[in-house]
Amino acid sequence: MSGAPVRVVGALGIAQTLAWASSYYLPAMLAAPMAAELDVPTPAVYAAFSGAMVVSALVGPWAGQAIDRRGGRVVLVGTSLTFAFGLAMLGLAQGLWTMVAAWLVIGAAMGAGLYEAAFSSLVRLYGQHARGAITGITLIAGFASTVGWPLSAWMDTQFGWRNACLGWAGIHLLIGLPLNAWLPKLPAHAKPERLAAADPAQAVSSASPSPAPSAPRSGYATALLAFVFAATWFISTAMATHLPRMLEAAGATLAAAVAAGALIGPAQVAGRVLEFGLLRRVHPLLSARLAAVAHPVGVAMLLTAGPAMAPVFAILHGAGNGILTIAKGTLPLVLFGAQGYGARQGWLMMPARFAQALSPLLFGFALDAWGANALWLSGAIGLAACGALMLLRAQHKPDSQVSVLHQER
Repeated sequence: MSGAPVRVVGALGIAQTLAWASSYYLPAMLAAPMAAELDVPTPAVYAAFSGAMVVSALVGPWAGQAIDRRGGRVVLVGTSLTFAFGLAMLGLAQGLWTMVAAWLVIGAAMGAGLYEAAFSSLVRLYGQHARGAITGITLIAGFASTVGWPLSAWMDTQFGWRNACLGWAGIHLLIGLPLNAWLPKLPAHAKPERLAAADPAQAVSSASPSPAPSAPRSGYATALLAFVFAATWFISTAMATHLPRMLEAAGATLAAAVAAGALIGPAQVAGRVLEFGLLRRVHPLLSARLAAVAHPVGVAMLLTAGPAMAPVFAILHGAGNGILTIAKGTLPLVLFGAQGYGARQGWLMMPARFAQALSPLLFGFALDAWGANALWLSGAIGLAACGALMLLRAQHKPDSQVSVLHQER
């Protein structure tokens, strides 16, 4: 996978699957029983989860800087321990404030242990050759909801939500921790700006980092990219939270809405397979533009042709979202180079984390006020993201990075 050993991609992909399944996808299954036993409103659990995403936004830049300096292994091993501690706290929570405290600890683990940290770890090891590996781990972790939702529901049914949380904590210690510890060490002589390729087993890229863009152009491109990530994460989280209700408002039956929603996961994986196969031959900026326009096109089809287009909408949204997940890792690499990637990734994703935290509430208000027409809002945000990606071409022409990507193939 573009210089990255399969074992590294497999280990990181499985560890990421566990991390997403036990954090981002946990409230959907456990929020209701958790709220009932702790005698708090269910929205309070989701509010605590939103607080966790705010914490993750604040932790992200620090984690990226740590990965730039020391590599991903130390940071990701630490997040496995933090996930386990936070989930154990959640399983032992006795009321509102201990539950909130547990979610804030989990939020710290999310900020240092989800995709951005994994992408930064790969770039720290393989430099410009990390694109294929980034795609590989998203292909594996794309099944996080497929694994997480049934497993959380089964543990809750069999043992209760508290033991489900403790079970996830144990999984991090027994599986996630060893997998993250399996990542290659950085060579002792490695410098932050470039790694030597003395150890072939580590497959570290020896290519010189691309020259940094001038400050004004870099700042403008960074702002555009941060907006793109915030806009697309707002849409993704809004759809993940409100999709069945939104499709019902558009005229679909509950059964049809659930069936359409079930297509999103496979469509995300299909989009990532498409990026790994066909779209890897084009510049990541082009694949990101195509992905960003998929949601607005689906919105237009659904609202003009009616609920019969619900499956088409779900497929377009899912495929676009799957490709954009990869773009969050590859675009900063190809536009700015590998030097300082981790810290830059943390800052780029900070607005996206805040947008993700606010999205369920804000889109819920829009849905209450406008019904299915709230989709025009998400469609407009998607078009704005696509427009920002179009502007990036005028600001940056990363010829050196493109040549490297072509050399990989």
